[in-house]
Amino acid sequence: MTDEPNLDDLEPGELLDPALASAVLEIETHAAQSGWDQQGRLFALVSTAVLVAAEPELARAMGLDEASAEGSFTPVEQEIPPGQLVEEALGTLMWPASVAGCAAIVERFVLPTSADAEMPDDPEAAQAYAAAHPERQEVRMVAGVTRAGATYCALRLRSHDDEQSVVGGVDLVPELLEMLQATLEFDDEESGS
Repeated sequence: MTDEPNLDDLEPGELLDPALASAVLEIETHAAQSGWDQQGRLFALVSTAVLVAAEPELARAMGLDEASAEGSFTPVEQEIPPGQLVEEALGTLMWPASVAGCAAIVERFVLPTSADAEMPDDPEAAQAYAAAHPERQEVRMVAGVTRAGATYCALRLRSHDDEQSVVGGVDLVPELLEMLQATLEFDDEESGS
């Protein structure tokens, strides 16, 4: 008897897409080079093969060729106005059909479950409570989704700020994944398809 999951029993978001996982980890490594206390960031994920075909000079400048492009995504960073939360930007965004997926980086405080009982209901008060809590942990979360329904996340704690301590998985930040997935849903008739 095998412990491997039956792929027929998995939901689309539960399948591990190696191209998405690679793109999310690449974004996380890129974010780590900028250090902590950064504004959230947003990325379109474009099929690298499509990018190579559409923009051959750009692809050459990036060191990409058709062989390296097969089955991968190229993250393209999007502008977010200074001070705007990624979650706010996602609420107003719909990607064109040429975007195969998207990813976001956010930094947040996480608290032990024992702190839940004293958490204020007001969002600003809750944020202040979390920032001042002695057991808080700072975490950088990178979440990515594809139109096919694949998801992947990478998490890094500030207290364990090294490549070996990055945790990955398909559903580590479910609310952010849902918000990202909603930006990829569009009516084919509206898009002119």
